[in-house]
Amino acid sequence: MTTTETMIITETQGAAMTIDTTATTIDERGELLAELAQARAFLIGTVEGLSDEQLGLAPTASALCLGGLLKHVASTEAAWMRFVVEGTSGMELVLPDGVTWDDLISGTAHTYPQWAIDRQNEFQMLPGDSRESVLSEYAAVAARTEDVIASAGDLSRSTPLPEAPWNTPGASWSIRRVLIHLVSETAQHTGHAEIIRESIDGRTTM
Repeated sequence: MTTTETMIITETQGAAMTIDTTATTIDERGELLAELAQARAFLIGTVEGLSDEQLGLAPTASALCLGGLLKHVASTEAAWMRFVVEGTSGMELVLPDGVTWDDLISGTAHTYPQWAIDRQNEFQMLPGDSRESVLSEYAAVAARTEDVIASAGDLSRSTPLPEAPWNTPGASWSIRRVLIHLVSETAQHTGHAEIIRESIDGRTTM
């Protein structure tokens, strides 16, 4: 939202007096990206000083580990940027022939699509994963987001969401909504990460 400079002319004791109202520019795009960057920084802070092995630990009642959370959040952000660039098809999840969403969710599918296998792997530190590689990938995703949003045009541009049980049928999201969602999701997982980190070595970062 931008307010242009206005000139207010008043008469004071027979002389014209000009009062300048300084323009104030709020860069919504920049503000949203800054908030997302801050959320990422908080999440990254939860793994400071930890080893590769510690990033794979799941010390709470949940199966989540810190490395897996970072991988998942990076993958999710990358997927939403494909949605911004490519539209609905950028996040479309195709099921194998004869497999329904109920089969997939209940664990009774006779075949699992590669994207579902990849998603499961996101939540784990796999052989070859390291703190350095996970953080490097997250940094690359963040840079990509900056580039995509900088050239995305109108933040109000809306795109239909792909069919999935977690999406409202027929719903569309604007680029603005995507960014707000990414801030929310990253912050939510930072809370999870805080609990895991404290369970590993007692340290809290917030």
